[in-house]
Amino acid sequence: MSWDDLPGFVSAKESFGETTVTIERESIREACNRAREDGFTFLADIVTTDYLGWGAKGVSGYIGTASGRDLNHPSTQGYQALPSLKPKRFSLSYHLLAMEQPPRRVRLQCWLDEGEPVPSVVSVWPTADWHEREQFDLMGVQFEGHPNLARLLMPDDWEGHPLRKDYPIGGEPVRFSDAE
Repeated sequence: MSWDDLPGFVSAKESFGETTVTIERESIREACNRAREDGFTFLADIVTTDYLGWGAKGVSGYIGTASGRDLNHPSTQGYQALPSLKPKRFSLSYHLLAMEQPPRRVRLQCWLDEGEPVPSVVSVWPTADWHEREQFDLMGVQFEGHPNLARLLMPDDWEGHPLRKDYPIGGEPVRFSDAE
């Protein structure tokens, strides 16, 4: 399959032995369906990344090498490499695997802002039910057409989405099941 044949194709990038294909948000279900038809039958994960404030003034530079960073000697030494601006606040990545020898892997990615819904892919991979509910619960991503988009990990009355960068840190009272 040629990646630019996928519905909603924006770009493809090969980096560190991984392929990332960016798809328009509205076309992600059709692109996933086409990828499944091409042998990507295993949806390993759906991951949302919050880029709130990314590339803004005050964000220190990122120093990295092919072997990684030495966490024992943290140092930014200024702005060696400012992060490039992202198209929107959230990145939503679908990690797919074709179970063959050798296995093929691809990440389909789309970008969205606060409140923009993403088409559900539960009709393509039934296991996406859990993954989409997790991203809804912890990041607030709305999946259009999901059969049961409800909290999965947090209590139903929980306010906010705890993995977002704008979620207030600290000050949450600890809940004990036998406490009144």
